[in-house]
Amino acid sequence: MKIAIIGSGGREHAIIKKISPQHQLFAIPGNAGMGVPCLDIPVNNTQDILAFAKREQLDFIIVAPDNPLVAGLVDVLEDAGFACFGPRKSGAQLEGSKIFAKEFMQRHHIPTAPYHAFSCFEEAVAFLSAQKTFPIVIKADGLAFGKGVRVISGLEEGLAYLKALMVERVFGESGAQVLIEEFLEGREASVLAFCDGITLKPMLSAMDYKRALEGNRGLNTGGMGCIAPNPYFTPQIAKECQEKIFAPTLRGIQADKLDFRGCLYFGLMLTDQGVKVVEYNCRFGDPEAQTLFPLLQSDLLEIMQACAKQKLAQQEVRFAPDHACCVVLTSQGYPQDFEVGHALSYPPELDICFAGVKRTQEGLCNASGRVLSITSTAPTLQEARALSYARMAKISLKNGYYRQDIGQL
Repeated sequence: MKIAIIGSGGREHAIIKKISPQHQLFAIPGNAGMGVPCLDIPVNNTQDILAFAKREQLDFIIVAPDNPLVAGLVDVLEDAGFACFGPRKSGAQLEGSKIFAKEFMQRHHIPTAPYHAFSCFEEAVAFLSAQKTFPIVIKADGLAFGKGVRVISGLEEGLAYLKALMVERVFGESGAQVLIEEFLEGREASVLAFCDGITLKPMLSAMDYKRALEGNRGLNTGGMGCIAPNPYFTPQIAKECQEKIFAPTLRGIQADKLDFRGCLYFGLMLTDQGVKVVEYNCRFGDPEAQTLFPLLQSDLLEIMQACAKQKLAQQEVRFAPDHACCVVLTSQGYPQDFEVGHALSYPPELDICFAGVKRTQEGLCNASGRVLSITSTAPTLQEARALSYARMAKISLKNGYYRQDIGQL
């Protein structure tokens, strides 16, 4: 089969690693560490992607990042006759607009934090100024590369962030509307699920580490590491999620006629009042994909094809009874200012998911904030964690940084 993976990060490299090399793989645009042909086509260049698909007569296309999914790339490709993994534009709204997602949850009685939505800066300022208790959460409505959510500790910080989003437009039109919502206390959990619109099959639970600095301090990032399964996601909590979140979400997708054949990501908070949905994503998480796929024993491509054909009910989804720990290496200063162009040094036999890298005469060098990740699996979390850090210690990058506390409970 000829298969294209849309995207360029560690998540996409993790997908490539799970697909048999007997298939002919392409990455669009990919990165220099993936080891497959990469096409220099931006993920938002729908027409060039479609032209390539036609020229190569692709058999299957995996659309991994949020932006092209929200923009409707799957709609265009499927309408042209190409089989795809990934929701169409209607389903991708669950991630593309946080206001849409909140209204969806309200409509289908899915537990989430109380919120208020604003499209007027002055009204948002007035509402925030009237708040008596902090912290509080402010979210850009649209996509913001995982960085549009901020926990606000006081009024001055909140006013500055509202101005950055709604006036200065640091995230462009994604900040034209904002949510201000109640801060939820508890343990975070991520549950990714395969979904074909008829059937939903959850994967193992995971715990993502979003904050840039150790001790869960610093700014939100796209993800600094991850472990699976989540040690706080008990069988009792899994049952609660199935009854109050997963099943009602699937019913809501059907009732609202959202075309969702792909990966549905549940960002959850395990509070004293029960499990609540923090957010939906319409694709594999990053670095959750790098963490979960090494534990997946079923054939990933077969699962994806079953989703596309709405035959997921007949498809096995099985994971090993082990633990996984993923540690992400970043450029020092991420997610703000950082240097690029520094050479990477690592043993060639090391199993790495590359993300923000490019090739120079010196070899691979860092080209973005998140550079690569290492995932190890073992019978216990402690063993998996020790393996990942031992392997990460073999990698050298000037001004490289990674958290030392991933998986440290």
